[in-house]
Amino acid sequence: MARYTDAVCRLCRREGMKLYLKGERCFKEKCSFETRKGKIPGQHGAGKIKKPTGYALQLREKQKVKRIYGVLEKQFRHYFEKADAKKGVTGHNLLGFLESRLDNVVYRLGFAPSRSSARQMVMHGHVLINGKRVDIPSYQVKPGQAVELGTRAKENDGVKSSVETSAGRGIPKWLTLDAAAFKGQVLAAPTREDITLDINEQLIVELYSK
Repeated sequence: MARYTDAVCRLCRREGMKLYLKGERCFKEKCSFETRKGKIPGQHGAGKIKKPTGYALQLREKQKVKRIYGVLEKQFRHYFEKADAKKGVTGHNLLGFLESRLDNVVYRLGFAPSRSSARQMVMHGHVLINGKRVDIPSYQVKPGQAVELGTRAKENDGVKSSVETSAGRGIPKWLTLDAAAFKGQVLAAPTREDITLDINEQLIVELYSK
């Protein structure tokens, strides 16, 4: 499976905002986004910043959302095509598909400090859906399903610490969490109002609609 393996802190600096890709480190003073604030990565990063064109704004928004959810281009385009074919607002449908990914749900429930850590947990078989093991990070959760950690994961100190600190991050209203049992429930499909990330999905729609 193809995945990004370079330094993820460069992605935050490139997008000019924190994407919270490294969990707790993003909240510390050592976060490279803070220590190198305003510096775009690469040899031309210190050069004069030009006013972005319409296309550049659309492209950057797409790249930002891909990086937040850890999705590469081919899969992201597939999500867009599904969102475009579905009834409703395409941009809202797109974000709904991304939010409903199993790795994102594991992260949203606080079982992992970042989406990349959540993806690893899923791939290693530590996540159960309605009692059955699911190791596909892109699995689309559905209302009524229960998301629970396996026995080994429940005993992991890192997981326990993540659940304890997840209160500060907050649990979306379309999910509910039983922290003591390391078990969550999907109450409903996520709506646009449930997604508080700084995203302008219309720019992505315009980019793919050209």
